[in-house]
Amino acid sequence: MFEILFPFFVLSFLLLVGSIIWRINARKYISSGTVASAYDAWTEDKLLERLWGEHIHLGFYPSGERNIDFRNAKVRFVHELVKWSGLDKLPKGSRILDVGCGIGGSSRILAKYYGFNVTGITISPAQVKRARELTPFGLNCNFQVMDALNLKFKDGSFDAVWSVEAGAHMNDKNKFADEMLRTLRPGGYLTLADWNSRDLREYPPSFFEKLVLKQLLEQWVHPNFISINEFGNILRTNSNSAGRVIVENWNCYTNPSWYDSIFEGIRRPFSILSLGPLAVIKSIREIPTILLMNWAFRKGLMEFGVYKCRG
Repeated sequence: MFEILFPFFVLSFLLLVGSIIWRINARKYISSGTVASAYDAWTEDKLLERLWGEHIHLGFYPSGERNIDFRNAKVRFVHELVKWSGLDKLPKGSRILDVGCGIGGSSRILAKYYGFNVTGITISPAQVKRARELTPFGLNCNFQVMDALNLKFKDGSFDAVWSVEAGAHMNDKNKFADEMLRTLRPGGYLTLADWNSRDLREYPPSFFEKLVLKQLLEQWVHPNFISINEFGNILRTNSNSAGRVIVENWNCYTNPSWYDSIFEGIRRPFSILSLGPLAVIKSIREIPTILLMNWAFRKGLMEFGVYKCRG
C-alpha cells in the first residue's frame, strides 16, 4: 500500500510547495518591461533550456499521440506550421521576421531547413545573447532586441512574418497585428500561433474559470487573452486580404505538451539537479501553473490558435 501511495504523497507535497512559492512570487504584467525581465530571468537561469531544449513553445503530436519525444515534438511543430501556412512555398533566401524569437530555435530551423534569411526579435536582451551563442557561424540568422509593438523596420521589409506564442504577452493586440502586417510585403505570408481564450463574451466564464484565468495571466506575465476568432477578425480588419485569413484550433495536436513539460524533469533529472537547489525550487514553482494550463486547454477555456494570411 505504501508503494502505491508514495508517488501520490510526493506529488501532493510538490504541488503544495509549488503553490506557496507561486502565490508569493506572482509575475503580473505591468508593462513590456516586466515581460523582458521575466524572460531574462528564465534565460539566465538556463532551467527551461536544460529541460526543454531550444524551443520554449508547445509541441505537435499527430492525432494527440503521446509516444513522441517532447523535444522532437517541438521541432515537428515548426515544420507542421511551415507546411500548414504555406511558407515552404517561398524560395530560398526569402526574408523572414520571427517576432518573439526566444533563444532562436524556430529561427534556426527556418534558416537551416528552408534556406531563409531570418531576423529574430525579442524584448529580452538575455534571449538575444543566448540566441546568438547557439547559432552556428554561417547560418542566416540575426537577432535583435526590439519591441514587437514598435518594429524598427520599413514597410514591406519581409517576405514572411512568423510568430509563435508571443501575442499573449502583447497588451495591444491591434497594434501587434498592425506592426506585423505593416512590415510584410504585398503578397507575403503571415504565420502565427498563440494561446487564446475561448470567446468569453459569447460564453462568459464561471466563477472558477475566472480564478483560473486570473492565475494564468498573473503567473506568466500575460496582460490579457482574446479568442481565436477575435484575433482573426483583427487580422481581417488590418490586412488587405480579409477573405484569406484562415484560423484553426490546434488544441488536439498540442495539449500533450503540458504533461510532457512536467515529465521532462523526471526523464532528465540531472538537467535540474546540475543547476543546484534553487533550480529544483524554481521547477517546482512552475508545476501548478502548468497543471492549470493543461486543465484550461483540455476543457476548452483556453485554445491554441493558428493563423495564416497573405499580405
